[in-house]
Amino acid sequence: MSDPTTGTTTTTTPARRAPLVGGLTAEGISFIGTRVSMIAIPWFVLSTTGSATQTGLVAAAEIAPLVLFKALGGPLLDRVGPRRVTLVCDLGSALVVGSIPLLHQLGALTFPLLLVIVAVAGALRGPGDAGKSAMTPEIARVAGVSLERVTGLGSAVERTSTMAGAALAGFLVAGFGAANALYVDAASFLLSFAVFALSTTGMGRPVPSAGTATGVRATSYLTELREGWDFLRTEPVLVAICLMVAVTNLVDQTYVAVLAPVWAKESGAGVEVLGAMFAAFSGASVLGALSAARWGETLPRYRTYVVAFLIAGAPRFVVMALESPLWAVFAVTVVAGAASGFLNPILGAVILERIPAPLMGRVSSLNTAICWSLMPLGGVLGGLAVTAFGVSPALLIAGAAYLVTTMAPTRVPSFRAMDRVPVEVPA
Repeated sequence: MSDPTTGTTTTTTPARRAPLVGGLTAEGISFIGTRVSMIAIPWFVLSTTGSATQTGLVAAAEIAPLVLFKALGGPLLDRVGPRRVTLVCDLGSALVVGSIPLLHQLGALTFPLLLVIVAVAGALRGPGDAGKSAMTPEIARVAGVSLERVTGLGSAVERTSTMAGAALAGFLVAGFGAANALYVDAASFLLSFAVFALSTTGMGRPVPSAGTATGVRATSYLTELREGWDFLRTEPVLVAICLMVAVTNLVDQTYVAVLAPVWAKESGAGVEVLGAMFAAFSGASVLGALSAARWGETLPRYRTYVVAFLIAGAPRFVVMALESPLWAVFAVTVVAGAASGFLNPILGAVILERIPAPLMGRVSSLNTAICWSLMPLGGVLGGLAVTAFGVSPALLIAGAAYLVTTMAPTRVPSFRAMDRVPVEVPA
């Protein structure tokens, strides 16, 4: 097997594969729990308050600190090491998420307190997720596989876990209540912590200081944060991707946090159908991600990226807005899911191959933070749109925004550089 960093031939032994298998397993476990909460929390708020606006506020309260701490935590990953940050955040997330159903059972969970708890959960998830992402190049190097292969497998695991988590959420919420379903999310963080700790021993070390022989860092935290931004803004491909994905993530967050749950509730489809719909999308995207992992190295990145986004975006919103029969909604959802499976492998490879190792933590964190920067507005705007216009017009507005955004790559020249792999990334 060819080593993606040297071009030499390497043998992938079980020991070399262990971090890859363990990392993917830990992510899969964590994704299952997170997807349970993705359905359980909005349904819990809708059931207890009946307010789409408050449902959107809860989503914003989680995403805003997630984005902020992901952006600010980049230098921390380089200083402390992404592995340590990930493990601490997973352990903290288990305790925080588990407090929601516990406080609800004790009758002590007020709406303001819920906002605070989900904000803390988001603040922990930000650097925790960034730590896993920052370790991807090292895991690929140890396993002796290409970045496209690793990001494709990671996307397949994410989609599979999303499918399982969504289906499990529908069952748990319907059978045991939305609050109790969050215990599964808390348990998933604990299990993810254990698997990741065991499989990545000795990896994810801090970036050595470029300063003195004493080990004292020669630069401040703020300076290192600025270095990440200075590098990112000089990469037109990364800037173009960040801006486009920021808008599509905004619309997707509106869909997941408000529009889809309200549609399921008002149409009478129910939480079981909502979970099945998310599961169908994720299941189809698994096939797309596996295809990308298998053939992604041979596909033209730019054209695949554009076509996949066009298929995965607007049609989902339109078919629901037109009050189509469930079979049509599921058919469009499946096709969109298959197309979406090609996106993350392409994005991951394009982004990670352009970032030098000494800046991996801070640049990858900033990149993801910018991509997620508009997501806190998604829940709020979705709630306001549903309240002002109704769920069907809100879905059409969101679909139109998605269509306009996904046409951007055809007008912005920077996107075409996705097909060109830099020969050498400057340190």
